[in-house]
Amino acid sequence: MTNLTSLLVANRGEIAVRIFRTARDLGLATVAVHSDPDADALHVRAADAAVRLPGAAPADTYLRGDLIIKAALAAGADAVHPGYGFLSENADFARQVQDSGLTWIGPPPEAIEAMASKTRAKDLMRAAGVPLLDPVDPATATPADLPLLLKAAAGGGGRGMRVVRDLDTLKEALHAASAEAASAFGDGEVFAEPYVERGRHVEVQILADAHGTVWALGTRDCSLQRRHQKVIEEAPAPGLPDTLRERLHTAAVAAARAVSYRGAGTVEFLVTADGRPYFLEMNTRLQVEHPVTEAVFGLDLVALQLRVAEGAALPPSPPEPAGHAVEARLYAEDPAQDWRPQTGVLHTLDIPGRVRVDTGFTGGDTVGVHYDPMLAKVVAHAPTRAEAVRTLAHALAGARIHGLTTNRELLVGSLRHADFTAAQLDTGFYDRHLTTLTETAPDAGTAALAAALAEAAPAPDAPLAARLGGWRNLRSQPQTRRYTTAGTEYDVQYHPVDHPGVRVLAAERHLVTLEVDGIRRMFHVKRNSNNTEVYVDSPLGSHTLTPVPRFPDPQDRTEPGSLLAPMPGTVVRVAEGLTPGTTVTAGQPLLWLEAMKMEHRILAPASGTLTALHAVTGQQVEFGALLAVVQEEPLS
Repeated sequence: MTNLTSLLVANRGEIAVRIFRTARDLGLATVAVHSDPDADALHVRAADAAVRLPGAAPADTYLRGDLIIKAALAAGADAVHPGYGFLSENADFARQVQDSGLTWIGPPPEAIEAMASKTRAKDLMRAAGVPLLDPVDPATATPADLPLLLKAAAGGGGRGMRVVRDLDTLKEALHAASAEAASAFGDGEVFAEPYVERGRHVEVQILADAHGTVWALGTRDCSLQRRHQKVIEEAPAPGLPDTLRERLHTAAVAAARAVSYRGAGTVEFLVTADGRPYFLEMNTRLQVEHPVTEAVFGLDLVALQLRVAEGAALPPSPPEPAGHAVEARLYAEDPAQDWRPQTGVLHTLDIPGRVRVDTGFTGGDTVGVHYDPMLAKVVAHAPTRAEAVRTLAHALAGARIHGLTTNRELLVGSLRHADFTAAQLDTGFYDRHLTTLTETAPDAGTAALAAALAEAAPAPDAPLAARLGGWRNLRSQPQTRRYTTAGTEYDVQYHPVDHPGVRVLAAERHLVTLEVDGIRRMFHVKRNSNNTEVYVDSPLGSHTLTPVPRFPDPQDRTEPGSLLAPMPGTVVRVAEGLTPGTTVTAGQPLLWLEAMKMEHRILAPASGTLTALHAVTGQQVEFGALLAVVQEEPLS
């Protein structure tokens, strides 16, 4: 047995904070590492000690195994937990940790290596009798093979994945997938397999010790995904026949035994509409969605990882599961704008209710451009699926999240969607329902009225006469305020007391109580520090309003056809042969911008001539930077 005393987490954000929480409960000292942008991040503040990794980009910081090991030794740590992502599935790093005399909180390097390449892993699983989809050679693919799914052989998280429905686009898709995989994982190998329409993504959590015991800790459904990245997960996977559930458990245990696995891991399957399971991959690490399994089984998987690493034996069988758990990933992104990541100050993050919140942020923290835009994981556990789903939706609907556009409304709408509540789940959910789920929230006009009333309310330190009589002195003309939200402008004209269909019951700077069509509602109003946005939260929904100045700046204009950077990021590719004077067609990809672990295409807004090109490969650009200009062809 090894007796651990101090743990370094080679990661950041919510997973580092979550691991530190368990480490403290077990009496372990904690060590964080951080890049320069993360110098004051929550995971740094949560640790007993922290070591700087100079730089900002992951390649210079969280992917530098040598610097992380040096930090662990300098801080007196005797173990390293990799979390997920970054170096968590890097066999060489695991070996280097062990060679340095540190305990690796993860599976043996040989097991990581065996599963690191999806192509090699599938060969291994085929020999172990695990069901697989047959690969397709892109060079000989025919229309009968379509649709195809291109996947990076290394890594995961949706990087290097493309769906191909037309053979004419196969070559370009292969090139793009390979380039993205090489950038993300340092390995451009890509393979193809049949793309299963309306399949379910079901996985099995496994936990193994060094004494021959392997647990299959139930199933999870992770079918609701965007860009092949999970959004909502739950345990157990609903609606599976007992025979299928047992087959998945048996296959997962066989996969773990085939590589002499130890520690926590996940075996992922694709289940077809007619109930046939196929092995996808094995993640040799802790999963993002592990809290739903913890809730159902009453376990702490991080604590079990640490005990297994110390040499402890698991009981012969796991505890019995109880109830149902659902997790939603709250992202700083705009689902209505192609899931565009958001950056900036998170002014408020307050999620009430009977839920577990794992987060790497608090109000006032900055969400930067270098890392994944996930703000938090919110988890509800209840005796039944219906109650867990309802509890999670209610908590998210009542949350106050200010400063950034998030996917909160999408999550609430998803959890309350008829298909989801009926457990009609498959990976095409957002392909079918995204448009309706991203419609502008109703009652923005009432929110704008509440914002205007709050703005006009006297401050608490105003003279007594203003505070007592401010709402009684009716002006002969209504007051006017203008706001925009989601591209719609609201022109609010109001008297301090009377409005059509609305009674003002109380109005203060941060709380307005209105009776709307006979129903009393409270509107919480908050402005950001520089008064550029107003946040209104109520049972009718949450709205971010931008006050419209009475006299707009005439310089707030750009040349027609200008392509502006939709977010801060790095130009990773410029279309081949693209120079000023090039003729382009509407929708043609011109540039590829990478930000927050996602690649975004910048398309020609119209057919015409490229008159200016300001972007070059490798260039760091700020939000709103002018990348190129396309002069539209005149109509004949």
